[in-house]
Amino acid sequence: MSTLKGKVAVVTGASKGIGAAIAKKLADDGAAVVVNYASSKAGADAVVAAIEKAGGKAVAVKGDVSKPSEANGIVDAAIATFGRLDILVNNSGIYEFGAIETLDEASFHKQFNTNVLGLLLTTQAAVKHLGEGASIINIGSVVSTLHPPQSAVYSATKGAVDAITGVLAKELGARRIRVNTIAPGIVETEGTHAAGFIGSEFETDTVSRTPLGRTGQPNDIASIASFLASNDSSWMTGERLIASGGLR
Repeated sequence: MSTLKGKVAVVTGASKGIGAAIAKKLADDGAAVVVNYASSKAGADAVVAAIEKAGGKAVAVKGDVSKPSEANGIVDAAIATFGRLDILVNNSGIYEFGAIETLDEASFHKQFNTNVLGLLLTTQAAVKHLGEGASIINIGSVVSTLHPPQSAVYSATKGAVDAITGVLAKELGARRIRVNTIAPGIVETEGTHAAGFIGSEFETDTVSRTPLGRTGQPNDIASIASFLASNDSSWMTGERLIASGGLR
């Protein structure tokens, strides 16, 4: 497919998991992609190599989205390398679960700095270059409405993402810049494996309450991101698309 031919995308946190799948899918559909990473250069380089092997264009760019200068640097790299910017996918995110008794200030700020401040800073950097028809895609989570136990801070960050999406859809609508959120359910990634979710009772219970009866895969989310990035969704903004296999 070439639905994104001629477009340029930045995908934050794209060295693995959902971000990597989105970067590859956007490239498959014709976009040139900035593959952002915070620490895993090897992972980002592997994503770039896979895109290039398939005939696409990509570059790996290091940057911590929670730091203004680095957020700007990610976007500047897109302009310097590809000359424009049409799509921003705010995928960078972290999670730490624990009972309220274990909450500490460091964990709170760590999650909000990446999941909320980082999204705002990268978007702020991007809007200087985004023109009519551009698409901003925020990666939220079903936790913002499901409210699972021991996720108070993480769920709060994703609730903030939902709110920001609604605000920016109205704020940027006059410039014909669309802003939408994808809210995944449980997805099998390196992160959910490392956190012990995959293969656990938590996964079993979640799948048992999921009408489609399985754990999500990164490509399930990537296909939706490509749709939101394309002109096929040109009449959609301010939406929260739940991608959870029916889990509510």
